[in-house]
Amino acid sequence: MRSYEIMVIVHPDVDDRQVAGVVEKPLEGLKAAGGTVDNIEHWGRRRLAYDIQKKSEGVYSVINVTAEPDVVKELDRQYTLNEQIMRTKVLRPDLHH
Repeated sequence: MRSYEIMVIVHPDVDDRQVAGVVEKPLEGLKAAGGTVDNIEHWGRRRLAYDIQKKSEGVYSVINVTAEPDVVKELDRQYTLNEQIMRTKVLRPDLHH
């Protein structure tokens, strides 16, 4: 098992009250596969460095998880399939000193 940091950028049209659900729902699969969710930080709306899908802002969340690589890959795939999510980025914090 390895630790990962996953940044999720939710589409700005999604209601702020729904963001947590959009971000956290796919984590059920990760937990079911034996992974753990160590921390979730909802950063809220931020301006993007460059437009994504013609949008200049997104709603950021950062999730720290511990899981097997294939479980994290599946989680990332779930996020990618969700049209309410504009972008995800998976990092291995232990590799970035």
